[in-house]
Amino acid sequence: MTTVLVPRERVARWVANFGERHGGAELRVTDGALSGTATDGSTFEARLPFAAEYAGPAEPDGLVAAVAAPGDWGVLLVRKGGFAVARMSGDRFVESKVGQRHVQGRTKAGGQSQQRFARRRDNQARQAYEAAAEHAVRILGEGPLTVVAGGDRAAVDEVLADSRLRRLAVVDPWLAVPDPRRGVLEQAVRDACSVRVEVVNAGET
Repeated sequence: MTTVLVPRERVARWVANFGERHGGAELRVTDGALSGTATDGSTFEARLPFAAEYAGPAEPDGLVAAVAAPGDWGVLLVRKGGFAVARMSGDRFVESKVGQRHVQGRTKAGGQSQQRFARRRDNQARQAYEAAAEHAVRILGEGPLTVVAGGDRAAVDEVLADSRLRRLAVVDPWLAVPDPRRGVLEQAVRDACSVRVEVVNAGET
């Protein structure tokens, strides 16, 4: 199975291309998604962003019309080397912060030197997560708020472990991003607003 994120303006073309590649496709709406089964047995399932359920007609234009970002939502991206937090109104940035923190890489040293290095590295990572959490609280508030997250799952979990963020509701898709920079954050917003399509080509197991 392959998962792709398709921007709203490309959904209709994507569905048409799927049918052309696989000899035609029958569309239907099941379990809150637009699904397609091709003549050769390939399938896709297209889901709206922000965990929204689709209940419209079994055709791509209906799905496109249903794509909408919430009036108030957030993005949280965290890796050991940095973080990005944004509060959004639809597709518009309300407030955001991108930050980098130095966390040392691994070392080949052994013994006590390696242990001291590991402790220092863990302390640096913890300080980075604490900084990310402070900015998340300031920008996202204490919820309830729908949030799309990404980066390193363990790092995001560390940030969300802050009790002030417990009411944030993280929804799919999970965004696999490099160390957050402004451009990475902007692309993450576009990906969060895209339709998530799971494709199984004929012959895949």
